[in-house]
Amino acid sequence: QVQLVESGGGLVQAGGSLRLSCVVSITAFAIMPMAWYRQVPGKQRELVAGITSSGSTRYTDSVKGRFTISRDNVKNTMYLQMNSLKPEDTAVYYCNRDPSHESDYWGQGTRVTVSS
Repeated sequence: QVQLVESGGGLVQAGGSLRLSCVVSITAFAIMPMAWYRQVPGKQRELVAGITSSGSTRYTDSVKGRFTISRDNVKNTMYLQMNSLKPEDTAVYYCNRDPSHESDYWGQGTRVTVSS
């Protein structure tokens, strides 16, 4: 059974940093493109950052230069380093394959709250 376990969220002041982690229990993790997504109540889930199996990355414009996605294929873990956080980064953050669909299995996510 697939498991996606996100962690590392919390409450931080604007300008602060957090590092999110995602442990993935999929044997094929190393060859899977993965991504971090976020969702605010009442809005669609959006892709924040993606990373291919070889380490190529892409980011949504609003986080470029502030967030860094990475992965450790030995540990089946993906990370999101978030710096210079802004109140508009407040959301629940999820990890999943890239691309993903709402009908896919999703973990519980990790909540990030940025105070102004």
